[in-house]
Amino acid sequence: MIPSGYLDQVEPGVLIVVGFVLFIIPEPATSALGAGILLLGASWWMYQWGR
Repeated sequence: MIPSGYLDQVEPGVLIVVGFVLFIIPEPATSALGAGILLLGASWWMYQWGR
């Protein structure tokens, strides 16, 4: 179980991993969705890093 204080650090990482998995699936729709989720996770990670 993840302590609640670390949940903010885990959520962007999960989005990055899920986005990468969807990105490598060779289907244009999942690749586009994966790229969007990957960018969302990366930007959220940078936002959390700056706080």
